[in-house]
Amino acid sequence: MTRAAEMLDTTPAHFDFNRDALAEAIAACVECAQTCTACADACLSESDVAAMVACIRLDLDCADVCTATSRVLSRQTAYDAQVTRAVLEACATACRRCGDECSTHGDAGMEHCRVCAEACRRCERACRALLDAAS
Repeated sequence: MTRAAEMLDTTPAHFDFNRDALAEAIAACVECAQTCTACADACLSESDVAAMVACIRLDLDCADVCTATSRVLSRQTAYDAQVTRAVLEACATACRRCGDECSTHGDAGMEHCRVCAEACRRCERACRALLDAAS
């Protein structure tokens, strides 16, 4: 559980995003970053690591993009709308790609990839919802 909503409620700065959508996107990004990092580590424990290289790479890329996105979204004072939108688009794309890859492994019985795909889907939806709310 993040304190994103509580922090948004206490900031004296005005922000141009829907508060609930913004809090959900921040929380989803933080959760997805952690889940993708753990999934990459779990992939390294699989018996055929070579078959997991693309998944590991996408997990790590997604974790990094989600972390950056959560940090940008958490800074609302004098934010740049163009940068914020670009970061949200990048995050949604990274989550979609990672979710698709993890889904294939999850369907093959790798539970860590199934869980990761779910986190990626949630984050992608949250980023898209925030983009829609800002439009």
